[in-house]
Amino acid sequence: MTTQETIGERLRAARLERKMSLRHLAQEVGVSASLISQVETGKTRPSVATLVSLANLLGISIDEVLGLEVDHQGEDEYTDLRTLGPEIQRAAENPTIEMENGVRWERLAMGRNSPAEAMVVTYEPGATSSVEGKLMRHTGIEYAYIIEGVLTFQLEFETYQLERGDSLRFNSARPHMFSNLGDVPARGVWFTLGRHSAEVLPRGRGSVAGALRHADGP
Repeated sequence: MTTQETIGERLRAARLERKMSLRHLAQEVGVSASLISQVETGKTRPSVATLVSLANLLGISIDEVLGLEVDHQGEDEYTDLRTLGPEIQRAAENPTIEMENGVRWERLAMGRNSPAEAMVVTYEPGATSSVEGKLMRHTGIEYAYIIEGVLTFQLEFETYQLERGDSLRFNSARPHMFSNLGDVPARGVWFTLGRHSAEVLPRGRGSVAGALRHADGP
């Protein structure tokens, strides 16, 4: 079974656990029911925007999408920093999500129930966080450092070019999108704090103006 199929199975299990129909979930995400079905069966890969919306609506974290252990009841291992030991994660062991149109997330060593998400994110030439052309938003603060290539960052009505060595911080509740408009891969390290609370894209509104009119974040 491929990684894509196992990710799809976890999304499907979360949907069934919440007794949500394909049609209802698709309406909330703003995509077709057939697309959700193809993602669940591993026949297609979601975009970044679709995956984040699915995880938020289903109330699961990216770690759970990857099949990593998450303890919702107990305390996390960061309760007593004096006993926090090292965690070595080899590059070949990085849990990875390959998304539509050449976007790849590689989760870095963060430990169980980490308060942050840390990933190496790669955008192949022509890749974008939303192939549907919709700006995405979710709770949390994102930090990024560009390792190589050039990444175009759109935040509401403003557009920025991020080059090697540039860093970024922004409130991800604001509508945003990343794109690689160049001819070489763009890669960076991402840290996200507070993405575990659900806040999804406005239903059926993909424009900047529509997202801004219905955004709750500043």
